[in-house]
Amino acid sequence: MNNNYELYKVFYWAAKTGSLTQAAKALYLTQPSVSHAIKQLEDSFGLTLFYRNSKGVSLTPEGAILYSYIEQSQILISLAEEKMAALKNLDSGELRIGGSDSLFKHYLLPFLEEFHRTHPGIRLHLNHGTTPEIISFLKEGRIDLGVVRMPIVDSQLEVKESFQLQDCFVAGARYAELKDKVLSLDKLLQYPVILFSRNSRVRMAITELFQNYGFTLKPEIEVGSVDLLIEFARKGLGISYVTREFVKKELDEGSLFEISLDVRLPPSHVGIMTMRNMPLSSSAGRFIDLVQGPLPPGRTE
Repeated sequence: MNNNYELYKVFYWAAKTGSLTQAAKALYLTQPSVSHAIKQLEDSFGLTLFYRNSKGVSLTPEGAILYSYIEQSQILISLAEEKMAALKNLDSGELRIGGSDSLFKHYLLPFLEEFHRTHPGIRLHLNHGTTPEIISFLKEGRIDLGVVRMPIVDSQLEVKESFQLQDCFVAGARYAELKDKVLSLDKLLQYPVILFSRNSRVRMAITELFQNYGFTLKPEIEVGSVDLLIEFARKGLGISYVTREFVKKELDEGSLFEISLDVRLPPSHVGIMTMRNMPLSSSAGRFIDLVQGPLPPGRTE
């Protein structure tokens, strides 16, 4: 038995109001249409659902049993509609983003703060990892979008370029004699180099660049975070390869300086990655618009 949902809706309002006239008003129908719908429902069950009386209608025992179920379904449908409206209006829901620790801390934080300020009802879930891990998270449905270093070549993914970063070698006071010098790659390799230990895009890119010039880049020290790259360079343990934008404070205050090289280090591009041909949630779409729009208040390049 597959009765049309509209028949149950008419039954619900007739039972709720005790009046076919009031049910018709609530549903923007004519009273004959309401009467016909109830007759269809009664005929389908082979049961009488309403008693007609001078004041309107009242439920039969069988009708009361049906109403106890239909009432619950109507409550759930109303809650679902309210939930959908809240999600559309960004009053509730969640936003799941994947990215590296450094991108979250040094670039995305102001956007996350602005998003949370304007949409406090949206729960934020941040998943940290390397680019290959973020790609896996996205394909497994664990995140809505990923912020990653480009290029990404994958037919299942769509990547929109968002901003550009410049990586560089930096050192602290211990290597002050290098401050005004221009080093060749082979000269740089005479000093201890500190690199990020994980299989990141940055690590792969700089390794490939040295290989293109005929050199093998073997770090003296490998660390697991950008913060350690910065701190180890400041302490004089070696020359770290970091993103210039992430050490702006240290460069400005003079605790680190940039090593000049006789070759150009190409910039890297960061993109927002989503699943191709998959609809975005309202919260994910709003966040992407935010990142690709004007900078949040208080943030400068």
